[in-house]
Amino acid sequence: MADNKTQGTGLSAHDFIAAVEHPVRRQDALRLRTLMAELTGQEPAMWGPTIVGLGRVHYKYTTGREGDTAAVGYSPRKASLSLYGQTNAPESAALLDLLGKRKTGASCLYIDKLADVEEAVLAELIGYRYFTTVLNSR
Repeated sequence: MADNKTQGTGLSAHDFIAAVEHPVRRQDALRLRTLMAELTGQEPAMWGPTIVGLGRVHYKYTTGREGDTAAVGYSPRKASLSLYGQTNAPESAALLDLLGKRKTGASCLYIDKLADVEEAVLAELIGYRYFTTVLNSR
């Protein structure tokens, strides 16, 4: 069975965010780091070369595949901020309707800039994702 592509690296999330070229994307990445740290009580860490993750959960699928991943995470990509795992819980749909300007993928939430969304709603989504992920991994 193949190893997970995205693993904790031990690199500095602070250094990664400081190197984000676009000033608005960098400021938004800093705000997300602070918001996620406040909500989770966890310190940010790098997962792969471009994902800032907070918390760690172990998962095991019925197929036997298992591994570790960040409980919540995001990446300040050139096109948008990508937040991972924010759209796949049944409770997410109602919150996404209240969030503001965003796009969604299979389990990702894409935001052009934080000013486009309601931060309190985003905080609810992040908190819900973190605590349900951590509780379900036990």
